[in-house]
Amino acid sequence: PTNRRMMMQRLLVQARLFSTTTASVPLSRTRGGVTKGKRIEGVEHIVAVASGKGGVGKSTVAVNLALALSHLGKRVGILDADIYGPSIPRMMHLSGKPRVTEDKKLQPMQNYGLGCMSMGFLVPDDAPTIWRGPMVMGAINQLLYSVAWGQLDVLVVDLPPGTGDAQLTLTQEAPLS
Repeated sequence: PTNRRMMMQRLLVQARLFSTTTASVPLSRTRGGVTKGKRIEGVEHIVAVASGKGGVGKSTVAVNLALALSHLGKRVGILDADIYGPSIPRMMHLSGKPRVTEDKKLQPMQNYGLGCMSMGFLVPDDAPTIWRGPMVMGAINQLLYSVAWGQLDVLVVDLPPGTGDAQLTLTQEAPLS
C-alpha cells in the first residue's frame, strides 16, 4: 500500500507537470511545411506510451497516467493499440463488445471515468491475431479514427512492444503531443 501510494503521488506530480507543459503544444506539428498527423475529432492531445521491449509495464504506466490525469480533472481516454496482446480490457475490468453509434463509429467502453478502446473488445480472447503490414495499419487507423471519443483533453495510447507496424502507423498518422 505504501509503495502504491508513493507511485500514485509520483504519477500525479508527473501528470500535473504534463498538464501545465502541454497547454501550448500545437495539435499538429509541421516538418518542412507538411502537417504531421490527421487530427482525431474532439481529441486535444495524444500521448503514446511505448518501449522497445515487452514486459516492462507500459500498460500499467498508460492506465495509471490516464487515471492520474482524470483525477486532475482532465477528460481522458485510453487506447490499447497492442493488437497482439491487448491488456487494457483486463486492467480496466471491462469486457463485452462496444456499441456502434448511428454514424457507424465505435463507442468506447467506460470504467473509472475513462473511455477505453481495444482490439481486446473486438477479437475473441482465443482467436489468434496473426496480422502483418496493411492489416495492422488498418486496425490502428480504425481504432484512432472510427471511435466516437467525444471531447477529450488527452488520449493515452498504449503501444505494443517493439518498433513494428503499429508504432510506425501511430507515429506517422496521429499528431502526438
